[in-house]
Amino acid sequence: MDPAARNALTTLGLLGLCAAYIQGGVNKLLDYPGAVAEAAHFGLPLPPAVAAATIVLELGASVMILAGWYRWLGALGLMAFTLAATLIANRYWELPGGMERFMMANSFYEHLGLAGALLLVALWDRRSA
Repeated sequence: MDPAARNALTTLGLLGLCAAYIQGGVNKLLDYPGAVAEAAHFGLPLPPAVAAATIVLELGASVMILAGWYRWLGALGLMAFTLAATLIANRYWELPGGMERFMMANSFYEHLGLAGALLLVALWDRRSA
């Protein structure tokens, strides 16, 4: 494959992988009180600090991945964040059967897929270093 096409497709793929984190970080930045309320809703300690750290992580790690600057570290950071957030927010096994449980289970496994993709990006980046 042509190197320019490969670079463009790689950038497009990484942008797609980071899209949810960029969107989430920007939304939290633009509605910081809402981000604090979300952290409080999930019972996290120090909701203002958690909200701020989440914004920094989502946006900072996305920039690291897209820029190729310690891409592996940004990918591992988002992977760990995704696993933690998924275990906190998508506890589908605690819901009774029905559509809400079904939708939350889908979200849980989709997030596991994101975490797996981020792990592969980290491994890919370290291998090519």
